[in-house]
Amino acid sequence: MTPEPEATRPRADVAGASSLRPRQVEKQAPCQTGCANSGDIRAWIGAVAQRGKTGASRQAAYERAWRIITEANPFPAVLGRICPHPCEAHCNRAEKDGAVAINALERFLGDWAIEQHLPLASLEQDSKPESVGVIGAGPSGLSFAYQLARRGYAVTVYEGRPEPGGMLRYGIPDYRLPSSVLLAEIRRILDLGVQLELNTRVGQDISVQRLRSRHEILYLGIGAQAGRLLGVPGEEEPGVWVGTEYLRRIKEGDDIYLGHHVAVIGGGDTAVDAARTARRHGSQATILYRRTREEMPAVPKQVEEALAEGVRLELLVAPISIQRREGTVVGLQAQRMRLGERDETDRRRPLPVPGSEHLVAVDAVIVAVSQKPDWVGLDGLGISDGWLGTDEAGILEDGWWAGGDVLGLGIAAMAIAHGRHAAEAVHAKLRGMEPRPASGGASIGADRIKKDLFEPCSPVSPAQLSPEEAINHPVAEVSLGITEDQFLAEVGRCFSCGLCFGCEHCWMYCTPLCFTRVEEAEPGAYFTLALEMCEECGKCVDVCPGGYLEFE
Repeated sequence: MTPEPEATRPRADVAGASSLRPRQVEKQAPCQTGCANSGDIRAWIGAVAQRGKTGASRQAAYERAWRIITEANPFPAVLGRICPHPCEAHCNRAEKDGAVAINALERFLGDWAIEQHLPLASLEQDSKPESVGVIGAGPSGLSFAYQLARRGYAVTVYEGRPEPGGMLRYGIPDYRLPSSVLLAEIRRILDLGVQLELNTRVGQDISVQRLRSRHEILYLGIGAQAGRLLGVPGEEEPGVWVGTEYLRRIKEGDDIYLGHHVAVIGGGDTAVDAARTARRHGSQATILYRRTREEMPAVPKQVEEALAEGVRLELLVAPISIQRREGTVVGLQAQRMRLGERDETDRRRPLPVPGSEHLVAVDAVIVAVSQKPDWVGLDGLGISDGWLGTDEAGILEDGWWAGGDVLGLGIAAMAIAHGRHAAEAVHAKLRGMEPRPASGGASIGADRIKKDLFEPCSPVSPAQLSPEEAINHPVAEVSLGITEDQFLAEVGRCFSCGLCFGCEHCWMYCTPLCFTRVEEAEPGAYFTLALEMCEECGKCVDVCPGGYLEFE
């Protein structure tokens, strides 16, 4: 390792005191700041990657990693499949040879824990006197229920549908998220004592007033499962499906054939899922999106897989009307678009191209442009423009808390975070505790990592079904995950940005022996530093790969 150029190294101050003395400073990892749920990714990866240095067995390291994940997220096997993993976009390893495959690692641990029948851990054994009611058994409501149940509260979840899971259960196809995986992770939450009342729509089967009399705390997490239509002529009659309704019917076991050719309107994950599902049920499917592919909100990998499976993509096209003959859909009148100035979402606004109207021959149309909450029976809860507004802790009004997609559309990890933050705030308020301070601050950048000290190694790529196999087996999971050997190799790619991982470089290069090994090493804690012995050469900081050591 070549020392830093003299111009960039600290110099002595005017009084002659050296500025080359080292200090150990933990810094925030960029994967964590990029995680919607603020999970401690570095810690759970490090628990496995550093097991040889801490003396942990493979089994113990796996369990420790899984328990770190489930402190914040009780759904690792689920999010390991469906999360768009913004954490990986922030990974410093990307600047060397590709980001660490964090999503694949999380799925491996989640699946392993299901196979091992690991229970979720309680935090407090004493029962609390307050009763908690949760409206909606989706990711946000279940996250809220989990965090309070493990702290000793009696929690009852009210769900209007026959099974729990919300959009995870009814809006994501089995080829991406098998129902058995979702239900296995939900079952562990229920095993903490959470009561679940299914087929119970609040505001219809049970009144809001009745819930208020039952529970001191109520959490609203009904999600946004009602689809929106386009507002074009002909869409209110048969042959036009809302994307969420179509996916729900398929998930409930209906074998729906929509005809030879289906048009799917939209550019998000629901549109892509609906198109891929229609392909699996015998139809040709074309996605029509009014902007460019670069601006599609769907996960790019899902779009690529859809195209490989034969889904067609028509860009810069918008529908005008649904065409029918004797009540049956025969086509979609559409027009070409061009992109204008940027709108409030920072995307270029699509504008119609005059004279570009044309007919697309289709047998059915699936509309998947957006979603909204279903407020039937829940009027009077501070709804504004179809959505709720809360403070940062999730407080809606006295005794009422809310989170997830009722606040605005987002990814499942964000909904889980809303539930957790609200539960922690509820617990702090009821027990007279100070709220937990929000984690924040800048993360350590790639410029602080000594990337050349790490051997090149490309990220793992999970195996998956071929497009032909996927189409011929409609409910078969497309992504097959990674093997244990791949998992163990991939955790070793983590830079452990901003934290010691026991590389021993500082210890090896320090001639006055300022660094002393910790007798019982733990991830992040391997050496103590005795500055009274320091000769102030600065070499230890120069050779610290992860940026943990810095100059005073």
